[in-house]
Amino acid sequence: MVHWMAAAVQSCCGFRESGWTLFDAQSSQMADIFLTTLNARYRHTAFGLRYLLANLAELRPRARLVEFECTDAPEEMAETILQQRPRIVGMGVYVWNVEACTKLVRLLKRICPTVIVVLGGPEVSHETDEQAIVQAADYVICGEGERLFYTLCRALLDGQRPMEKIQRAIPLDLSTVALPYEDYSSQDLAHRLLYVERSRGCPYRCAFCLSALDRTVRLFPLDPFLQAMQRLLDRGARQFKFVDRTFNLHQTDCITVLEFFLHHVALGLFVHLEMVPDRLPDPLKALIKRFPPGVLQFEIGLQSFNPAVQTRIHRRQNLAKSVANLRWIREQTGVHLHADLIVGLPGEDLASFAAGFDQLARLNPHEIQVGILKRLRGAPIREETAAFGMIYNPDPPYDLLCNDLLDFATLRRLKRFARYWDLLGNSGRFPHVRDRIVAQDSPFQTFLALSDWLFAAIGRTHEIALRHQFDWLYRGLTEGLGWDPAPVLAALEADFKRGALREAPDCLRGGQIGKPLPPKREKPALPARQARQGSGSDPSR
Repeated sequence: MVHWMAAAVQSCCGFRESGWTLFDAQSSQMADIFLTTLNARYRHTAFGLRYLLANLAELRPRARLVEFECTDAPEEMAETILQQRPRIVGMGVYVWNVEACTKLVRLLKRICPTVIVVLGGPEVSHETDEQAIVQAADYVICGEGERLFYTLCRALLDGQRPMEKIQRAIPLDLSTVALPYEDYSSQDLAHRLLYVERSRGCPYRCAFCLSALDRTVRLFPLDPFLQAMQRLLDRGARQFKFVDRTFNLHQTDCITVLEFFLHHVALGLFVHLEMVPDRLPDPLKALIKRFPPGVLQFEIGLQSFNPAVQTRIHRRQNLAKSVANLRWIREQTGVHLHADLIVGLPGEDLASFAAGFDQLARLNPHEIQVGILKRLRGAPIREETAAFGMIYNPDPPYDLLCNDLLDFATLRRLKRFARYWDLLGNSGRFPHVRDRIVAQDSPFQTFLALSDWLFAAIGRTHEIALRHQFDWLYRGLTEGLGWDPAPVLAALEADFKRGALREAPDCLRGGQIGKPLPPKREKPALPARQARQGSGSDPSR
């Protein structure tokens, strides 16, 4: 895991103002240091910015933290920042926000050339020479930024300008890092994801992952961490998302932390953990079984069931033990199971991926996340580019466009497959329909055919109202796949009865499914706005 603002996630705290979340260290003063990032959506929190804020020491009263969202207007964000008259703007840059951040940095430097922009985050920690946002900024911190950002800010505020634009941090002794959890606001605790971390680094070398670059796993001191978790609980926190890449790597520590949360389980907790699937010894299994259903969510990164592909991407994993543990988790515990597969790994063709999906689907995790391979900046997967004809999108998120085994058209189909599966297979709204699909000889081929039919009929994969999802599923399964309507309707009716949809969809009311839209109204001679205002209605005017 590469840190500048800690984990490659997002963060901040405070109150909502003008659509943004703000934290004031000294609300009555202007801010010399302005920390910011652009989150994908409001529910996310900029975890790394909190680390920077918590480790500013005596400079903290001179800092302000503001979170924006990627959809916010650059001019409005620039106005909010420059109103504080900052001398330094620190910005967290990630794959999901780099394009919007680039616009914002250029705007800031055009309006106020004297403001010093310091970048950090995984997106700008590698391959910096070719990045427009790096060229526009003054400094870039690569790696863990808590100490280096403080040192750089202190020098800049004292009037000293380091010559080196690229500042490379070294992995920190985590006992010297101030924890950021006090900077979660009460609103954050009530409405937003709370990211926490027990460790940094990963012992594995998976070629697609930036964590492959930091193979030394370091733990935060246990007692201060648990004390911080207790304070979050006392303040009302109930949902915790650990960003550790391998939470169960150290069995004793893993058990200690899980026992802590089990002791407080009556509060109504939800704890998300990324687990290594082949490392579940009996003492850990016994503890996991004690948790009530729905408290724990395990994210399991299988990525591929093909041993040759796993070897090629340096994915060390006992596949037989992983499969057995997944089956045990699903059948013997109340854990919500989220499993990952990646499309486009070098050497994996469509048949191999299909076989892996079918095997995973029959293990019946609650969610199967199908992701398209991405070439993240700095990830070792770049070494396979030439040998396997890997062609990636040049723009974020740098997803695979084609390779020697999957052409562009096939990747497009699989991307739509992934989106429709997330909408219909992972959402939890259609469990009875999903069970019927998984029961087929090849769940993958069945759903791929359904996905192809849906896209041909609807023409899009997003913005499909829930009641229309029922109707399109009915048509896709009966017309597209030729299934008997009676059992399809029975499954859809069972799913409707357990859901939150108030009005029955057309397919369950005997209405005309996919009936033609009403005829369009004739366009007025004038544009709509002028027609509403009556422009030209009085020739004498």
